[in-house]
Amino acid sequence: MKENQDGNQLFPVFLKLNQLHTVVVGAGIVGLEKLTALLNNSQQARVTVVAESILPEVYEFTATYPQVTVLQKSFEASDLDEADLVVAATANNVLNEVIRKAAHERKLLINVADKPALCDFYLGSIVKKGDLKIAISTNGKSPTVAKRIKEVLNENLPNELDTTLQQIAALRNTLRGDFASKVIALNKATASLVEPKPVRKKNFKWLIWGTIIFSLAIALTALWYNEPGFRNYAGNISPVFYYFLAAGFVFAMIDGAIGMSYGVTSTAFSLSMGISPASASMAVHLSEIMSNGIAGWMHYRMGNINWKLFKLLIIPGILGALAGAYLVSSLEHYSHYTKPLVSVYTLILGSVILSKAFKTGKKKSADKIKRISLLGLGGGFIDAVGGGGWGSIVLSSLIAGGRHPRFSLGTVKLTRFFIAMVGSLTFLIMLDKAPWSAIAGLIIGSALAAPIAARISNRISVKVIMVAVGIIVILVSLKSIYGFISNIL
Repeated sequence: MKENQDGNQLFPVFLKLNQLHTVVVGAGIVGLEKLTALLNNSQQARVTVVAESILPEVYEFTATYPQVTVLQKSFEASDLDEADLVVAATANNVLNEVIRKAAHERKLLINVADKPALCDFYLGSIVKKGDLKIAISTNGKSPTVAKRIKEVLNENLPNELDTTLQQIAALRNTLRGDFASKVIALNKATASLVEPKPVRKKNFKWLIWGTIIFSLAIALTALWYNEPGFRNYAGNISPVFYYFLAAGFVFAMIDGAIGMSYGVTSTAFSLSMGISPASASMAVHLSEIMSNGIAGWMHYRMGNINWKLFKLLIIPGILGALAGAYLVSSLEHYSHYTKPLVSVYTLILGSVILSKAFKTGKKKSADKIKRISLLGLGGGFIDAVGGGGWGSIVLSSLIAGGRHPRFSLGTVKLTRFFIAMVGSLTFLIMLDKAPWSAIAGLIIGSALAAPIAARISNRISVKVIMVAVGIIVILVSLKSIYGFISNIL
């Protein structure tokens, strides 16, 4: 069977350099760097340095290491006769090849500085906290990236980890019984290292938010009963605003958590309130600019964006939304004919997703990369025509094709921001009037729900997301199909 050569094929080990003899050839800047890395990690390492030219800093550094020998001479193959490991740190490529050949003739492993293809092993970046060491490898691709990761870990891993390590080691020496019982005891002792943060901090955060909301409620109540001007202003706000405020919050919570249904549910609600299809679609798209902008930013901060997928979706999606918004603004009745077709399509996709959620076998990777741009074009067009469908069509298709639900969700939410913006601008240009009370309610309600929903989505398991997506798509699709059939009969 052909071996899989993809990914990092290195096998990490920790060598006892104090029991080995390492030969470093070269004593320039690179040689000093390699020597420093070796001795900083193993102060008792036995090292021989061979070089024609030696930096004064090498002598200064090795002065406190009596087991280190520095030889100012030309390299000879015999210098490796007593070696266990070899590091070639010269700037001479020809000499490096000679050193490598001599090392391999003696069955020795060699590291050639800045030549990953010639290396048998790499000297990775090391994070050290007392007896705890973490080695970082980029498979020779970028030592700079490894260095930056080292800096992040050094800064964020507490120095007290070594104290914990010593205490666990002492506990281990006191344990009696067989191996299994010792493992159980040590697992119990170290469980606190991976437990979630104390709930008190979360409760404190919610206490702050609760206090803010309670304070606003008191202020608004005081204004209502003591300021006639404020009471008159609030009394003149159309009840439609409050209806859409509540609806926008609920629909955005659902949409933010599973990535779909906001457009469909908001449009259906708008139509039931007597708003025309084109105006309903405009209201939905205007409200989605802010809510999806917030949700997209939250998903970006949580690392839920697949940028390759984003690039494939964004331009076709915008073009589709532009064409769909223009068409529905010109022919408002057009959405009546497209909705049943979309509903049949999403019904099938919902069934596929729901069935996949309960399959335990290994998922196949998506291989429909060439069709994603076409998916974005169709999704943007139908979304603008029917007032919703970007999530139902695009997210459902991505998940059904085997893509990870969470990354698909984050990417769909971010692209939705740009598509909603283009669709809204087109509607504003094409339509003469708009239901501003409904639009304001949807905007504020969905914006309030967006950051909450984005965080909820990151805490829901993949299976739960897929089940929820499948059920909602099926129910919404069946309702739309039933409504269309009822109108015909």
